[in-house]
Amino acid sequence: MLVDPGRKTWSIPCGERTLHLGDRTVVMGILNVTPDSFSDGGQFVDLQTAVLHALRMKAEGAEIIDIGGESTRPGYTQVDDDEEIARVVPVIQAVRAALPDVLISIDTYKASVAEAALQAGADLINDIWGLQYDRLMAAVAAKYGAPVVVMHNQAEPVYHDLIHDMVAFFRRSIRLAVEAGVTPDRIIIDPGFGFGKTPVQNLELLRRMSELKLLGRPILLGTSRKSTIGKVLGDLPPQERVEGTAATVAIGIQNGAEIVRVHDVQEMKRVAQMTDAIVRPGRGGFVGA
Repeated sequence: MLVDPGRKTWSIPCGERTLHLGDRTVVMGILNVTPDSFSDGGQFVDLQTAVLHALRMKAEGAEIIDIGGESTRPGYTQVDDDEEIARVVPVIQAVRAALPDVLISIDTYKASVAEAALQAGADLINDIWGLQYDRLMAAVAAKYGAPVVVMHNQAEPVYHDLIHDMVAFFRRSIRLAVEAGVTPDRIIIDPGFGFGKTPVQNLELLRRMSELKLLGRPILLGTSRKSTIGKVLGDLPPQERVEGTAATVAIGIQNGAEIVRVHDVQEMKRVAQMTDAIVRPGRGGFVGA
């Protein structure tokens, strides 16, 4: 079977580990240690419960565990740096001890939290404001040689052209990163499904996501259980959005996603494997007769 020549591969250094992208979709499992996240708030604030959930996600196929200590749902309440650090650092340390080979990302837009997380054992930074909220974030990433996920975000869903405006945002983020000393091979982009966009714009984003390939960076997609899915399916609550999430994951992989950030790891790992067998011929791990 021929290998698809249209998909690039990347090997991204993450401290002592390496993130390999392109041959198959990488699943990032969500571990929110917050009392108020939209889908799983309060479920994993206990340290032992959080570690057990990380172990389960790893067993189900997650290669990255994304740990966050502040909810960023619509209308969220911001917590101060010290509180966020107190939430995430013990969990990062415990997950690193339990899973020495797994990649850990810190979901934060605050430089002080990112630095504490990296010191505790995290490997990469996942910033929902694309390095543009805290201008010290890029310097922290450079100091530790940490890869960064730069997500598109903005306060109001007003665009001249959705993808064109997103590309301009990403170019600003990439410039900030490079000027601070982050090498381009450590930058991943996230189109920010559900952030600063209406449901209609979120769906347009999925349809047009392949246009972001012009930036030459791998794409992370986080659609899991988002409110757009609930609205499309008749106002379903977050826990009933698994099938809708699966559709967005499959379309997202087809349109260029290399990493998918999800709550339901086992189900989305299977979706990713099936989609890879279709869109990554010779790379998805399936060997057919």
